[in-house]
Amino acid sequence: MSMREKSQFTLQLARRPRRLRQNAAIRALCEETSVPIHALIQPVFVKEGDGPDEAIESMPGIVRRNCQSLVEHVKELQTIGLQGIALFPQLSADKKSPNAREALNPKTLVLEAIRAIKSAVPGILVFADIALDPYTTHGHDGLLDAAGDVINDATVELLMEMAVLHAEAGVDFVAPSDMMDGRVGAIRMALDDAGYAQTGILAYAAKFASAYYGPFRDAVGSAQAAGTHALDKRGYQLTPGNRREALLECLLDQEEGADILMVKPAGPYLDIIRDVRETVDLPLAAYQVSGEYAQIQAAAKMGWLDLKKVRDESLIAIRRAGADMILTYFAEAIAREKQS
Repeated sequence: MSMREKSQFTLQLARRPRRLRQNAAIRALCEETSVPIHALIQPVFVKEGDGPDEAIESMPGIVRRNCQSLVEHVKELQTIGLQGIALFPQLSADKKSPNAREALNPKTLVLEAIRAIKSAVPGILVFADIALDPYTTHGHDGLLDAAGDVINDATVELLMEMAVLHAEAGVDFVAPSDMMDGRVGAIRMALDDAGYAQTGILAYAAKFASAYYGPFRDAVGSAQAAGTHALDKRGYQLTPGNRREALLECLLDQEEGADILMVKPAGPYLDIIRDVRETVDLPLAAYQVSGEYAQIQAAAKMGWLDLKKVRDESLIAIRRAGADMILTYFAEAIAREKQS
């Protein structure tokens, strides 16, 4: 006779938490955190010309598309239930310059893409990055002085013009990702003065100088422009160890008129997401960045992790920390799975 068959022992417990985990139906009923499709935003990349889609080697499953191909793709994304995209351009080297002059071209690539998308898929929300790194030969997010330091106020002046051009093209939210001081308030003023009071601002409020951005820099070509994946942006992006400073940046952006705040990256900064969620009332976004995506894909390819389970757990963690919405390269795949 086994020990189990011999034992008549029963714990006298008022609470048995496992009662709420004993089958899938109960677990679903009691689930505290979920990741609905409407909370996911898919980053997309547009390239010049009319050539075929280009795979981004460091980001499996993600491609650069020409404008027409991107429009068709965005139609598909809306069909499978996604409600927003974050748009990033890859420009040819001859369009880049130290002073980022292409950023103010009314017919530049990203503006033409916004017009095409909003014409063909008016219901999709378009978030457009406002920063100079796609347009500069040096790959930095702002203009440089003779010593190679980013000039804050002159950069902000350019970003104000850039944001108005995006609003004219029909973007729903401009998303300043440059981390210049005062740029949210200046952009809000510029938009309002130009008659675009309804154009929203999603502020990259707590953007850290992270090592997780490498694949993205491949995607937009800023790494190639700078000659390195390890471009040093510590002079304007947040120091990874600074928790209080991150909260200060978020509070400043809230005061300056941001509509949505964002923490970037997401997974390594869950404590920051929680701090911001407990302090401010604005909607909160988090960006599961290219390096987070790439490392999950790479480990899954080696057979070390289950891709879908780790992917889903990573997104649950971001939502549980307090993010209302998540920019993630997994958005499309998850939406397609939920449709099938």
